[in-house]
Amino acid sequence: MIHLDYIEAGQSVASMPTVCMHCEDPIAPCAEVCPADAILVTADGVVQMAAKERCIGCANCVHACPFGVPKIDVEEKLMYKCNLCYDRTSEGKDPMCSSVCPTGALFFGSIDELLRERPGAAATDLVVFGETEVQTGCAVVVPTDYGADAVPGGMPV
Repeated sequence: MIHLDYIEAGQSVASMPTVCMHCEDPIAPCAEVCPADAILVTADGVVQMAAKERCIGCANCVHACPFGVPKIDVEEKLMYKCNLCYDRTSEGKDPMCSSVCPTGALFFGSIDELLRERPGAAATDLVVFGETEVQTGCAVVVPTDYGADAVPGGMPV
């Protein structure tokens, strides 16, 4: 349930995964705007895909997500997105995407575990959109020349 965005579509096969960031603060904007209360957030912070029996396909979640993650299947009138392979992660397994990623671009674990595995990397779980800050349940690795001073303040998008 991740999406691949092609960086230079038509010119290169280079792609970047777009995954749900499982927003923590504000708490899941997609869930907050759902008029049918179809998007639930688990006690451990995983933002679930819309419940099929409740979703009305209004696309409010699509417009509310600062990362552009939820997708609407118009025919089904149902929102789809990453739910962190909750069937796997709730049993202590890695999500499928990180377990099969051939390049290691996707990592499942804490920021501390990530930085231990990738010495010299910088990561943040605070993303800044202009004046708005979004604290996420997922971290983004930023370029090492991004600057250590910038990481605590978040990653501008």
